[in-house]
Amino acid sequence: MPNNPQKNIASPCIGVCVLDNNDLCEGCFRSAEEIGCWSMYSNEKKQAVVQLSWQRAKEAGKLL
Repeated sequence: MPNNPQKNIASPCIGVCVLDNNDLCEGCFRSAEEIGCWSMYSNEKKQAVVQLSWQRAKEAGKLL
């Protein structure tokens, strides 16, 4: 079955909303700008942000 392009990408927020000195959330590893703009992003942009946040978490030695 093909992917549904209309399916909304869920926010990776886990409710630990604390920004570090680099303006990255310590819970989901999104930047303050990514968090603030999330609802305006396309699904493609949301997917890219989720992948980037996972990469940031990996680089920080943290698991989501």
